Amino acid sequence: MNKDDEQILVVKSDILFRDGKWQGLKTDNLDYYTDLIKKNCEFKRRGDMENDTSYQQIIPYILFNYQDKYFLYRYLKEAGEQRLKNDYIIGVGGHINSEDVKESEDVLEAGRDREWDEEIDYKGKLEKKLIGILNDDRRAVEAVHIGLVYLFQGDTPNIFVKETDKMAGELFDPKELAEKVINTEGWAPIIYDEYLKNLN
Repeated sequence: MNKDDEQILVVKSDILFRDGKWQGLKTDNLDYYTDLIKKNCEFKRRGDMENDTSYQQIIPYILFNYQDKYFLYRYLKEAGEQRLKNDYIIGVGGHINSEDVKESEDVLEAGRDREWDEEIDYKGKLEKKLIGILNDDRRAVEAVHIGLVYLFQGDTPNIFVKETDKMAGELFDPKELAEKVINTEGWAPIIYDEYLKNLN
């Protein structure tokens, strides 16, 4: 299937932001927003949503942490997503699809775990928690997406991307992480500045 024909999970922007719009990482009232998404979500054709700001595409976005290091990756020149080339990405994630409804009663967690399994080779144990919901409307690519930001804490550093022809990734300590994301656009510097920096 062409990716534009995928049925992806979206929520109307006026519903999601009915209590006010924010910029950056929101860390309070997370249960309220996840419930709001679950009760008002619908599936729409991805190609129709990519430039439609009246809807927000819901993106599970997973930070991986092992001890004092965090996983960071980037798309290589062969990757399909041209808008994100050369940006360092601090979270693993993607769209929630209609197929995720069949996998779990919680479509958000089902979509999250499927994306993780599709992109990452990791055999260790994971502790999973939602740490924030991210809105960033400065660039067109992020303006139609909302990030549900999760932290996966692992018990081994052996984490690898599956599509090595498209992506490269490794673990960095917080100082190295700051140096990598300082000139990156998108979600990575926001998550670093508003969450990770405060942990050190």
